[in-house]
Amino acid sequence: MILSRRFMILCLTGFSVFSILGAWFFQYGMGLAPCQMCFYQRYPHWAAAFFGALAFAFGNRVWCYLAGLSALATSLVGFYHSGIERKWWLGPESCTSRGQLDTSNLLSMDGGGVALCDEIPWDIFGITMANLNAVGSLVVAGLWIWVAHQPKEGRKVF
Repeated sequence: MILSRRFMILCLTGFSVFSILGAWFFQYGMGLAPCQMCFYQRYPHWAAAFFGALAFAFGNRVWCYLAGLSALATSLVGFYHSGIERKWWLGPESCTSRGQLDTSNLLSMDGGGVALCDEIPWDIFGITMANLNAVGSLVVAGLWIWVAHQPKEGRKVF
């Protein structure tokens, strides 16, 4: 089976798009409020999707490298967030339970509570969303670099 570089670019771009859509599903569909670190993990996905779209449209390898760098950035933020969740290191005071609690709006009816970076709102078999993003994006970052080195006509995969 021969996969063209354009098809692989489309699949890798789709990873970032579906990561953002998945985050929105959990936020708006499931009612899980994201913490600040969760938002920080989304921004590089937007950049990777943008660079991936440019790579798909123009076929220039530099866009693949930039998409890979963006995927690596979200992976690093994901690993940092994972460490904060697991209490391996301290996170920013503004996003963890060690920060100062603002008691001025305790009776406010403006929405859900504040999501903290050091609390795990959802996991499956002990694997959190930050863990999934960290590992998945690291793999995708490597695949972006691999795709950048592929010939335009594709290469036999299996």
